Amino acid sequence: MSAYVILKHLHMTTAYLTISLFALRLLLDMVGKPGWRQTPLRWIPHANDTVLLVTAISLLFVAGYISAMPGWIIAKILLLVGYIVAGTFAIKPAFGKPVRIAGAVLALVQVSAILHLAMAKPVFG
Repeated sequence: MSAYVILKHLHMTTAYLTISLFALRLLLDMVGKPGWRQTPLRWIPHANDTVLLVTAISLLFVAGYISAMPGWIIAKILLLVGYIVAGTFAIKPAFGKPVRIAGAVLALVQVSAILHLAMAKPVFG
């Protein structure tokens, strides 16, 4: 199996795990179970996201995109930054409930757009 295929599958697996862990933490907060903040669920998403980022950067090199990135990759990167910001607002208990809900919705919309771009790979002209 080629390095590209291995990296791609690891990247996809960690991406789905990232989304699942984010949704799980949102759900636990919604049902009034903030105790997850004192469990490994507090740091596991960060470790997973590190693997996700490393595989993404590795894929850029292996696929040859590092010198000239297609528009869909640039859009994914910008959406990723937005997802991180919105997710921070959604997860932090210091923010009020309306802000946290808006952050959660915005984060999930952005991650949906990232998944769409990853699957469709549209050409931006």
